Amino acid sequence: MAKRTGLSRDESGRSGTGGGSGAPGTRRRAAGALFGPEGLVGALGHWRERGFHLVRTARGWAAVFEVEGPDGDPVRVLDVGGAYQSATYLGKRRFEPVFSYYRAFDAVFAAGISVRRVLMLGAGGCAWPKHAAASHAGLTVDAVEEDPRIAEAARRFFFAGELERPCAGRGVLNLVAAEGRAFLEGGAEPYDAILNDAFCGEEPALRLATVEAAQAVARRLAPGGLYLANVVSRDGGADLSFLRGVVATLSRVFPTVQVIPCPDQDFSDEDNFLVAATAGPARLPGALPYDAGFPTAPLRDR
Repeated sequence: MAKRTGLSRDESGRSGTGGGSGAPGTRRRAAGALFGPEGLVGALGHWRERGFHLVRTARGWAAVFEVEGPDGDPVRVLDVGGAYQSATYLGKRRFEPVFSYYRAFDAVFAAGISVRRVLMLGAGGCAWPKHAAASHAGLTVDAVEEDPRIAEAARRFFFAGELERPCAGRGVLNLVAAEGRAFLEGGAEPYDAILNDAFCGEEPALRLATVEAAQAVARRLAPGGLYLANVVSRDGGADLSFLRGVVATLSRVFPTVQVIPCPDQDFSDEDNFLVAATAGPARLPGALPYDAGFPTAPLRDR
Protein backbone atom coordinates (compact mmCIF):
# COMPACT_ATOMS: atom_id res chain seq x y z
CA MET A 1 0.00 0.00 0.00
CA ALA A 2 3.05 2.20 0.23
CA LYS A 3 1.99 4.63 2.91
CA ARG A 4 4.88 6.77 4.02
CA THR A 5 4.60 7.05 7.72
CA GLY A 6 2.68 9.92 9.23
CA LEU A 7 3.33 8.39 12.65
CA SER A 8 6.45 9.32 14.51
CA ARG A 9 8.38 8.15 17.53
CA ASP A 10 10.50 10.29 19.81
CA GLU A 11 13.94 9.28 21.00
CA SER A 12 12.49 7.25 23.87
CA GLY A 13 10.69 5.01 21.37
CA ARG A 14 7.18 6.28 22.07
CA SER A 15 4.85 6.68 19.12
CA GLY A 16 2.80 9.70 18.21
CA THR A 17 0.54 10.80 15.39
CA GLY A 18 1.93 13.12 12.76
CA GLY A 19 -0.28 15.30 10.63
CA GLY A 20 -0.86 15.28 6.91
CA SER A 21 1.24 16.98 4.30
CA GLY A 22 3.10 19.88 5.86
CA ALA A 23 1.47 19.42 9.26
CA PRO A 24 3.55 19.60 12.44
CA GLY A 25 4.93 16.30 13.62
CA THR A 26 4.98 14.57 10.24
CA ARG A 27 8.10 12.52 9.64
CA ARG A 28 9.15 10.27 6.83
CA ARG A 29 11.36 7.36 7.77
CA ALA A 30 14.21 6.96 5.31
CA ALA A 31 14.66 3.34 4.31
CA GLY A 32 18.25 3.24 5.54
CA ALA A 33 17.56 4.98 8.82
CA LEU A 34 15.99 1.96 10.40
CA PHE A 35 18.05 -0.82 8.89
CA GLY A 36 21.57 0.60 8.77
CA PRO A 37 24.00 -1.04 11.23
CA GLU A 38 23.62 1.70 13.85
CA GLY A 39 19.94 2.31 13.12
CA LEU A 40 19.12 -1.36 13.57
CA VAL A 41 20.75 -1.53 17.00
CA GLY A 42 18.95 1.63 18.07
CA ALA A 43 15.64 0.46 16.71
CA LEU A 44 15.84 -2.84 18.55
CA GLY A 45 16.49 -0.97 21.77
CA HIS A 46 13.61 1.43 21.22
CA TRP A 47 11.07 -1.07 20.01
CA ARG A 48 11.83 -4.27 21.94
CA GLU A 49 8.89 -3.62 24.26
CA ARG A 50 6.60 -2.79 21.30
CA GLY A 51 6.77 -6.17 19.56
CA PHE A 52 9.58 -5.36 17.11
CA HIS A 53 10.32 -8.16 14.62
CA LEU A 54 12.62 -8.28 11.63
CA VAL A 55 11.28 -10.18 8.63
CA ARG A 56 13.52 -11.24 5.74
CA THR A 57 11.72 -10.63 2.45
CA ALA A 58 12.64 -11.17 -1.19
CA ARG A 59 13.88 -7.56 -1.34
CA GLY A 60 15.66 -7.38 2.00
CA TRP A 61 14.69 -6.83 5.61
CA ALA A 62 11.28 -5.54 6.65
CA ALA A 63 10.08 -4.64 10.13
CA VAL A 64 6.92 -5.40 12.08
CA PHE A 65 6.26 -3.20 15.10
CA GLU A 66 3.51 -1.35 16.94
CA VAL A 67 2.65 2.33 16.86
CA GLU A 68 -0.12 4.36 18.43
CA GLY A 69 -3.08 5.01 16.19
CA PRO A 70 -4.94 8.33 16.02
CA ASP A 71 -7.56 7.04 18.48
CA GLY A 72 -4.92 5.83 20.93
CA ASP A 73 -5.29 2.13 20.15
CA PRO A 74 -2.16 0.16 19.22
CA VAL A 75 -1.63 -0.47 15.52
CA ARG A 76 0.79 -3.11 14.21
CA VAL A 77 2.50 -2.10 10.96
CA LEU A 78 4.60 -3.80 8.31
CA ASP A 79 7.36 -1.43 7.17
CA VAL A 80 9.10 -2.26 3.88
CA GLY A 81 11.71 0.14 2.55
CA GLY A 82 10.50 3.04 4.67
CA ALA A 83 6.81 2.69 3.74
CA TYR A 84 3.95 1.08 5.59
CA GLN A 85 2.85 -1.87 3.47
CA SER A 86 0.11 -2.96 5.86
CA ALA A 87 -1.38 -2.25 9.25
CA THR A 88 -3.74 -3.94 11.68
CA TYR A 89 -5.46 -3.21 14.94
CA LEU A 90 -5.04 -5.82 17.66
CA GLY A 91 -7.48 -7.81 19.75
CA LYS A 92 -11.18 -7.40 19.04
CA ARG A 93 -10.49 -4.78 16.36
CA ARG A 94 -8.05 -6.94 14.40
CA PHE A 95 -10.34 -7.20 11.34
CA GLU A 96 -11.17 -3.49 11.16
CA PRO A 97 -9.51 -1.44 8.40
CA VAL A 98 -6.89 1.01 9.67
CA PHE A 99 -6.26 3.21 6.62
CA SER A 100 -8.99 5.17 4.86
CA TYR A 101 -8.29 3.63 1.46
CA TYR A 102 -8.85 0.18 2.95
CA ARG A 103 -12.32 1.39 3.85
CA ALA A 104 -12.68 2.95 0.41
CA PHE A 105 -12.17 -0.49 -1.18
CA ASP A 106 -15.53 -1.39 0.37
CA ALA A 107 -17.03 0.55 -2.55
CA VAL A 108 -17.19 -2.79 -4.38
CA PHE A 109 -20.12 -3.70 -2.11
CA ALA A 110 -21.95 -0.44 -2.84
CA ALA A 111 -21.55 -0.40 -6.61
CA GLY A 112 -24.83 -2.13 -7.40
CA ILE A 113 -23.27 -5.41 -8.52
CA SER A 114 -23.36 -8.88 -7.01
CA VAL A 115 -20.03 -9.59 -5.31
CA ARG A 116 -19.33 -13.17 -4.31
CA ARG A 117 -15.78 -13.66 -5.53
CA VAL A 118 -13.00 -11.05 -5.26
CA LEU A 119 -9.33 -10.99 -6.24
CA MET A 120 -6.82 -8.77 -4.39
CA LEU A 121 -3.47 -8.23 -6.09
CA GLY A 122 -0.72 -7.18 -3.68
CA ALA A 123 -2.07 -8.73 -0.50
CA GLY A 124 0.72 -7.55 1.81
CA GLY A 125 -0.56 -8.09 5.35
CA CYS A 126 -4.06 -8.86 3.99
CA ALA A 127 -5.65 -5.84 5.69
CA TRP A 128 -8.57 -5.45 3.30
CA PRO A 129 -8.95 -9.14 2.34
CA LYS A 130 -9.34 -10.23 5.96
CA HIS A 131 -11.72 -7.34 6.68
CA ALA A 132 -13.87 -8.25 3.67
CA ALA A 133 -13.91 -11.96 4.50
CA ALA A 134 -14.73 -11.29 8.15
CA SER A 135 -17.59 -8.93 7.23
CA HIS A 136 -19.34 -10.75 4.37
CA ALA A 137 -20.67 -14.26 4.79
CA GLY A 138 -20.34 -16.35 1.65
CA LEU A 139 -17.63 -14.14 0.14
CA THR A 140 -14.46 -15.70 -1.29
CA VAL A 141 -11.37 -13.47 -1.42
CA ASP A 142 -8.30 -14.70 -3.29
CA ALA A 143 -5.38 -12.58 -2.04
CA VAL A 144 -2.24 -12.79 -4.17
CA GLU A 145 1.12 -11.82 -2.67
CA GLU A 146 4.30 -12.12 -4.73
CA ASP A 147 6.66 -12.57 -1.77
CA PRO A 148 5.94 -15.81 0.15
CA ARG A 149 7.70 -14.41 3.22
CA ILE A 150 5.37 -11.42 3.29
CA ALA A 151 2.47 -13.86 2.97
CA GLU A 152 3.79 -15.79 5.96
CA ALA A 153 4.13 -12.55 7.92
CA ALA A 154 0.47 -11.82 7.12
CA ARG A 155 -0.47 -15.11 8.76
CA ARG A 156 1.93 -14.76 11.69
CA PHE A 157 1.51 -11.11 12.63
CA PHE A 158 -1.61 -9.80 10.87
CA PHE A 159 -4.24 -12.47 11.66
CA ALA A 160 -4.77 -13.55 8.03
CA GLY A 161 -4.58 -17.21 9.00
CA GLU A 162 -7.80 -16.96 11.00
CA LEU A 163 -9.79 -16.24 7.85
CA GLU A 164 -8.25 -19.07 5.83
CA ARG A 165 -10.36 -21.50 7.87
CA PRO A 166 -14.11 -21.71 7.08
CA CYS A 167 -16.25 -20.23 9.85
CA ALA A 168 -20.01 -19.74 10.07
CA GLY A 169 -21.09 -16.18 9.35
CA ARG A 170 -17.85 -15.27 7.56
CA GLY A 171 -16.34 -15.49 4.14
CA VAL A 172 -13.12 -17.28 3.26
CA LEU A 173 -9.67 -15.84 2.52
CA ASN A 174 -7.35 -17.75 0.20
CA LEU A 175 -3.81 -16.38 0.50
CA VAL A 176 -1.75 -17.29 -2.57
CA ALA A 177 1.99 -16.70 -3.06
CA ALA A 178 2.29 -15.73 -6.74
CA GLU A 179 3.23 -12.82 -8.98
CA GLY A 180 0.09 -10.83 -9.75
CA ARG A 181 0.41 -10.51 -13.53
CA ALA A 182 1.23 -14.20 -13.90
CA PHE A 183 -1.76 -15.10 -11.74
CA LEU A 184 -4.05 -12.98 -13.91
CA GLU A 185 -2.78 -14.45 -17.16
CA GLY A 186 -2.56 -18.03 -15.91
CA GLY A 187 -6.19 -18.56 -14.90
CA ALA A 188 -9.67 -18.38 -16.33
CA GLU A 189 -12.03 -18.19 -13.33
CA PRO A 190 -13.98 -14.91 -13.36
CA TYR A 191 -14.12 -12.45 -10.47
CA ASP A 192 -16.88 -10.00 -9.65
CA ALA A 193 -14.23 -7.49 -8.52
CA ILE A 194 -10.46 -7.25 -8.85
CA LEU A 195 -8.50 -4.93 -6.54
CA ASN A 196 -4.91 -3.82 -7.07
CA ASP A 197 -2.76 -2.72 -4.11
CA ALA A 198 0.57 -4.02 -5.40
CA PHE A 199 3.69 -2.03 -4.45
CA CYS A 200 7.42 -2.63 -4.13
CA GLY A 201 8.20 -0.48 -1.11
CA GLU A 202 6.96 2.98 -2.13
CA GLU A 203 6.89 2.18 -5.85
CA PRO A 204 3.82 0.76 -7.63
CA ALA A 205 4.15 -2.62 -9.35
CA LEU A 206 4.42 -1.43 -12.96
CA ARG A 207 3.73 -4.88 -14.43
CA LEU A 208 0.17 -4.42 -13.15
CA ALA A 209 -0.19 -0.82 -14.37
CA THR A 210 0.03 -1.16 -18.16
CA VAL A 211 -2.53 -1.48 -20.94
CA GLU A 212 -1.59 -5.12 -21.35
CA ALA A 213 -2.16 -5.76 -17.62
CA ALA A 214 -5.52 -3.98 -17.84
CA GLN A 215 -6.48 -6.27 -20.70
CA ALA A 216 -5.61 -9.26 -18.52
CA VAL A 217 -7.79 -7.80 -15.75
CA ALA A 218 -10.70 -7.34 -18.16
CA ARG A 219 -10.46 -10.98 -19.24
CA ARG A 220 -10.74 -12.13 -15.60
CA LEU A 221 -13.72 -9.92 -14.68
CA ALA A 222 -17.23 -11.30 -14.75
CA PRO A 223 -19.70 -9.33 -16.93
CA GLY A 224 -20.31 -5.98 -15.25
CA GLY A 225 -17.38 -6.57 -12.88
CA LEU A 226 -15.38 -3.80 -11.24
CA TYR A 227 -11.63 -3.09 -11.08
CA LEU A 228 -10.18 -0.84 -8.35
CA ALA A 229 -6.52 0.25 -8.19
CA ASN A 230 -4.86 2.13 -5.33
CA VAL A 231 -2.72 5.02 -6.62
CA VAL A 232 -0.53 7.24 -4.41
CA SER A 233 0.54 10.80 -5.18
CA ARG A 234 4.08 12.17 -4.90
CA ASP A 235 5.67 15.33 -3.51
CA GLY A 236 3.11 15.77 -0.75
CA GLY A 237 0.17 15.46 -3.14
CA ALA A 238 1.53 17.91 -5.73
CA ASP A 239 2.52 15.28 -8.31
CA LEU A 240 -0.41 13.35 -9.83
CA SER A 241 1.45 12.20 -12.94
CA PHE A 242 1.12 8.49 -12.17
CA LEU A 243 -2.59 8.89 -11.41
CA ARG A 244 -3.07 10.61 -14.76
CA GLY A 245 -1.19 7.79 -16.49
CA VAL A 246 -3.31 5.11 -14.79
CA VAL A 247 -6.52 6.88 -15.85
CA ALA A 248 -5.24 7.05 -19.44
CA THR A 249 -4.20 3.40 -19.35
CA LEU A 250 -7.49 2.04 -18.04
CA SER A 251 -9.46 4.24 -20.44
CA ARG A 252 -7.91 2.29 -23.32
CA VAL A 253 -9.55 -0.90 -22.02
CA PHE A 254 -12.67 0.12 -20.03
CA PRO A 255 -15.43 2.51 -21.15
CA THR A 256 -15.93 3.91 -17.64
CA VAL A 257 -13.01 5.10 -15.46
CA GLN A 258 -13.60 7.00 -12.21
CA VAL A 259 -11.27 8.55 -9.60
CA ILE A 260 -12.21 8.41 -5.92
CA PRO A 261 -10.08 10.35 -3.39
CA CYS A 262 -9.38 8.67 -0.05
CA PRO A 263 -6.86 10.85 1.86
CA ASP A 264 -5.57 9.67 5.22
CA GLN A 265 -3.90 12.53 7.07
CA ASP A 266 -3.54 10.46 10.24
CA PHE A 267 -1.11 8.06 8.58
CA SER A 268 0.39 9.57 5.45
CA ASP A 269 1.77 12.74 3.92
CA GLU A 270 0.68 11.62 0.43
CA ASP A 271 -2.80 11.32 -1.06
CA ASN A 272 -4.36 7.99 -1.98
CA PHE A 273 -6.83 7.62 -4.85
CA LEU A 274 -8.83 4.63 -5.99
CA VAL A 275 -9.15 4.41 -9.75
CA ALA A 276 -12.27 2.43 -10.65
CA ALA A 277 -12.79 0.88 -14.08
CA THR A 278 -15.70 -1.12 -15.45
CA ALA A 279 -17.44 -2.14 -18.63
CA GLY A 280 -20.72 -2.35 -16.73
CA PRO A 281 -23.17 0.03 -15.07
CA ALA A 282 -21.35 0.29 -11.71
CA ARG A 283 -21.06 3.83 -10.39
CA LEU A 284 -19.19 4.76 -7.23
CA PRO A 285 -20.12 7.60 -4.87
CA GLY A 286 -17.59 10.38 -4.34
CA ALA A 287 -15.93 10.17 -7.76
CA LEU A 288 -14.07 13.27 -8.94
CA PRO A 289 -14.93 14.78 -12.33
CA TYR A 290 -11.94 15.33 -14.62
CA ASP A 291 -11.69 16.98 -18.02
CA ALA A 292 -10.40 15.49 -21.26
CA GLY A 293 -6.92 16.89 -20.67
CA PHE A 294 -6.38 15.09 -17.36
CA PRO A 295 -5.26 11.67 -18.73
CA THR A 296 -1.75 11.56 -20.14
CA ALA A 297 -0.07 8.88 -22.25
CA PRO A 298 -1.07 5.32 -21.37
CA LEU A 299 1.49 3.01 -19.81
CA ARG A 300 2.58 -0.01 -21.84
CA ASP A 301 4.79 -3.04 -21.38
CA ARG A 302 8.34 -2.36 -22.44
